[in-house]
Amino acid sequence: MTTPEPPYYAVIFTSRRTEGDHGYAAAADLMVALAGDMPGFLGIESVRGEDGAGITVSYWQDEAAIAGWKAHAQHTATREQGRASWYEGFEVRVAKVERAYDWRRVSAHPE
Repeated sequence: MTTPEPPYYAVIFTSRRTEGDHGYAAAADLMVALAGDMPGFLGIESVRGEDGAGITVSYWQDEAAIAGWKAHAQHTATREQGRASWYEGFEVRVAKVERAYDWRRVSAHPE
C-alpha cells in the first residue's frame, strides 16, 4: 500500500469477532468499496487472526474526511450491525501520521 507524504490521518480499528460470518465478509467488502469512493480516502490495510482478533487501519487526508466517513449512512448502519452481531468488542483510535518510511527486500535474482 502506498500513501502520500505525511501528514495524513490513520483510523485504527481493533476488534474481536464473534463466531461465524453472518454476512460479515460481504459487509466488510462493501465498506471498503464505499470508503474508496469517499473524498479524502487514501487507502486501507486489514488483518485478522484465527482467534478472531483483527486490526484495520484506514488512511485519510484530514479529519473532515474521517468525519464524512463516520457520518455516511451505510457505514452507520453497518456499525450498528457490527455491535449487534459481528463483534465481541472493538476500539477505534485516530492518529495523525507525521512521519512514514518503508523498506523492501530487493531480489538478488531478478526474474
